[in-house]
Amino acid sequence: MMEEQKRQQQPLQGKIVLSGILQVLTGMHIGGSSDFAPIGAVDSPFIRDPFSHAPIIPGSSLKGKIRTLLAKINCDGYVLNKVADDNEIVARLFGASGKNYAMPARLQFFDLFVTEDTKNNFNAIETDTYIGEVKFENTINRASGVANPRQIERVPAGAEFDFKLVYNVENLQDVQEDLETLAEGFELLANDYLGGHGSRGYGRVRLHDIKLRVIGKLDIDLAAYEDLFKD
Repeated sequence: MMEEQKRQQQPLQGKIVLSGILQVLTGMHIGGSSDFAPIGAVDSPFIRDPFSHAPIIPGSSLKGKIRTLLAKINCDGYVLNKVADDNEIVARLFGASGKNYAMPARLQFFDLFVTEDTKNNFNAIETDTYIGEVKFENTINRASGVANPRQIERVPAGAEFDFKLVYNVENLQDVQEDLETLAEGFELLANDYLGGHGSRGYGRVRLHDIKLRVIGKLDIDLAAYEDLFKD
């Protein structure tokens, strides 16, 4: 019962908005739909904004990756625990639910769109697709030795995305611990990968130029917290 009482939403006291830049360091692939692709099309395209046709990073991809990394370093064994069994800090940051409780996430992720500078820079050079590169790869059948070539579309290194994240302040005593944990998640991501095929070198990214601002009447020294997110 005590654990269930702890995992309840508390009154909202304000919000802290984190904004910055996510930079792609190596080609990144977050898959989109290839249904009904015409002959000669890329086998595995990345996800795009349906209006601008520029690549996007879904907020769910970033949230899921950071949560998983934090859960991995806080689990007791080799096998990752169930989401409902995440430790208290991860649960309150990313949300959790169980048989007798529900804890809404304190973090609100946003989809990431390419910056205007990135659009301008890539408009000035020739790429395989719009702000995209096509990488040819082979999978080899070990038994027969037959190669199966495929084309994977990647967001090129150097592309940058506008990043925004909102943290709901429910308990002032938790702010330091929560933001320290989030900063740790950013550092883990910088030493891992985002999207698919990370073991081959895809999806190295970094978050930088993180700025914080407060919404609401909160007596918080943001300068101290911004230091947590310095490059």
